[in-house]
Amino acid sequence: MPDQAAASRPGGRSSRVLDAIYTSVGELVGEGVDKISFPVIAERAGVNPTTLYRRWDDVNALLEEVAVAALTRDGESVPDTGSLEQDLAQWADIIARDITRPERTRYLRAMVSARVEIVSACPVTETRCEQASEMVRRARERGETTPTVPQILDHVIAPLYHHVVFALPVDHGYARRLVGDVLAMVR
Repeated sequence: MPDQAAASRPGGRSSRVLDAIYTSVGELVGEGVDKISFPVIAERAGVNPTTLYRRWDDVNALLEEVAVAALTRDGESVPDTGSLEQDLAQWADIIARDITRPERTRYLRAMVSARVEIVSACPVTETRCEQASEMVRRARERGETTPTVPQILDHVIAPLYHHVVFALPVDHGYARRLVGDVLAMVR
């Protein structure tokens, strides 16, 4: 009997439930709800609040997870144009266009506001590091002189995110200028 009860229990960690929770958080953040709580999220997602309490320590942890999921898409490939300059320029444009979409901007700001202490790792940064590493590796195999991955993160990615968080302008020209600046470091 316990197995049947567990199988029919609503909630759990199924992808359908997780999708409903993520969607609910995204909607609440997008609506600018001042007080997001587990009961509010659970009601919107159609799940029992205990589902949330079991998986996340607090609302901030859930907000960060949703923001990270929204800002890094699994399987996102980086450009491969045959030139590091063009790869970086296209990559910066893709990121800039993505994070300036209103729903992405809200997620990014929610993620930043969810941080209450210094963390040792950030999944968004880790993903961007992997992507930059791939482009740098390919460029070096072609014999190109390259900036380091930390230089790319510090001088292309960080300024893009900084501008979005603080509502400063981000456009195609700005993204391309950042790429030119980081490449000038190695010329």
